[in-house]
Amino acid sequence: MADRIKPAPGKVISGTHGYFWWNGDICYEVTSFEASVSVNGETITFAGDMWEDRKIMGLSGTFTVTLKKVYSRAKEYADQLNAGLDPRLTLIGQLADPDNGGTETVSLMNCWLDEVPLMNFENGSIVEEEYSGGFTGYQYSSTITDPCR
Repeated sequence: MADRIKPAPGKVISGTHGYFWWNGDICYEVTSFEASVSVNGETITFAGDMWEDRKIMGLSGTFTVTLKKVYSRAKEYADQLNAGLDPRLTLIGQLADPDNGGTETVSLMNCWLDEVPLMNFENGSIVEEEYSGGFTGYQYSSTITDPCR
């Protein structure tokens, strides 16, 4: 086993310093962002073996972002869809907590939206729009090293 020490409370990252970019434009109005890669596989079994295993056949990426409504962000994308186009986006998420001292940045490439919110509101509430979709590639441009080693 590797030697690891208990992390200091300040090393736990706060989402307060999370940032999000949509096609190069920073979105200070971001409420939340999540991106995941799922493994698509086929079950493999062998004679005499009680355990099922897996053969990786591919990957799929999904994301969800929630933004406070500031302007008609979805209009251009929706208009492109309406014209029969399949617009693609580049999305970037970043965590940078000054108490932790590290920064993690991931870029999602070739992103598409599964739904485009045209309008939603609730009287007496801040309006937020949720966008979700998929992507076909990602790249980390910065990562946070383990402070417990």
